[in-house]
Amino acid sequence: MSSSELHPGLNRKAMDLLRQDADKIANLIEVQMANLTTRQCPLYEEVLDTQMYGFSRQIDFAVRAGLIVEAAGKELLSDLERRLAQLYEALSRKAE
Repeated sequence: MSSSELHPGLNRKAMDLLRQDADKIANLIEVQMANLTTRQCPLYEEVLDTQMYGFSRQIDFAVRAGLIVEAAGKELLSDLERRLAQLYEALSRKAE
């Protein structure tokens, strides 16, 4: 396998892995959204924040390594940030 054949394969693999990780974080957010009737859990929020930070570092690495384009990484991260903002907004409304 030549270098030119390997690079697109790595790009696809990197993007697939990032999407899988993004889906896991999105699932955590959805679980919390579905359970808004339960008491707010600071530990759960801390886990989400930590997951988001780690994911942003993964994206940064993939961009710097040339495995994904910056716009694709920003799109994945922006989608999760929007979902997280919706969760925090819903939690805030519930607390009022």
